[in-house]
Amino acid sequence: MAIALVHAQRLPFLALPSHGNSSSQMNAHPLSASLNSCVVSGSCVLLLPPLSGVARVIDGGASIASKKQFSALGSLAVGVGGIVNSQHCLNVRATATTEKGKAFYPGERKGFVEEMRFVAMKLHTKDQAKEGQEEGDTQPVGQWEPSLRGYINFLVNSKVVYDAMESIVDNASHPAYALFRNTGLERSAKLAQDLEWFKSQGHDIPGPSKPGLSYAKYLNELAEKDPPAFICHFYNVYFAHTAGGRMIGKKVAEKILDGRELEFYKWDGNLQEMMAALKKKLNKVAKNWTRMEKNHCLQETGKSFQNSGKILRLIIS
Repeated sequence: MAIALVHAQRLPFLALPSHGNSSSQMNAHPLSASLNSCVVSGSCVLLLPPLSGVARVIDGGASIASKKQFSALGSLAVGVGGIVNSQHCLNVRATATTEKGKAFYPGERKGFVEEMRFVAMKLHTKDQAKEGQEEGDTQPVGQWEPSLRGYINFLVNSKVVYDAMESIVDNASHPAYALFRNTGLERSAKLAQDLEWFKSQGHDIPGPSKPGLSYAKYLNELAEKDPPAFICHFYNVYFAHTAGGRMIGKKVAEKILDGRELEFYKWDGNLQEMMAALKKKLNKVAKNWTRMEKNHCLQETGKSFQNSGKILRLIIS
């Protein structure tokens, strides 16, 4: 569905093509403009400044959804979808990358995985990534002082999460999950080897605690009722471990394990090729989603970061 940013009587507004008397909703994605009222005119919905909300077209009328439907995933630059209702739309201009009249979401042209990556990077702190937009309110990971007990607890709770994800894709309550079996990125068996090694060194292995158990329970619930949300977590957990997770593992190993590299941070085969293959499968699944389902998936990113962050901080507990 194309979106156009236009100027009428010197007032900018968004024009969103409607669909007769059927219901349609503007995608709940962060906008770079602030809008505040809406009217329906002919074949388009006109959102006039200054409102922060979502316009819903219902039987030719318009209603405003809550501002809470927006999330801080970064701004969407709005582009031209074509002149609509030309007697009212003047001075049409594009403010986003367009191609044959289509306005793209950040990363969309490369596939949905790139959209997920774009959103995830924005949620990093500025010291974690150059694309990060979050202000760090805690001690940077590089300055952490890990404890051996805390690190083992982190590994135990990480295993609970990977166990849950691997069980979900193996059982495949939704057909799409079956595509994510045997990717080569699975971590449960590797974590089991590491915990066995710690045990052989005389260390007690505790049971999982609330951060891991709560996250695993949440993932199982999502997997049953909300595949796009589950896939957001699936992507972020596995891909984050191949990047920042490896960096953290190396720093911890240097501080408390005499540089020993755990199996958790090793892959059998070419990691880049395995990641590329999984990206292709994720893009294939998302290709069948509506734009609203894609945005819903993206909006789950913050919860993925929150849950993973609670487990990560066990390292310094």
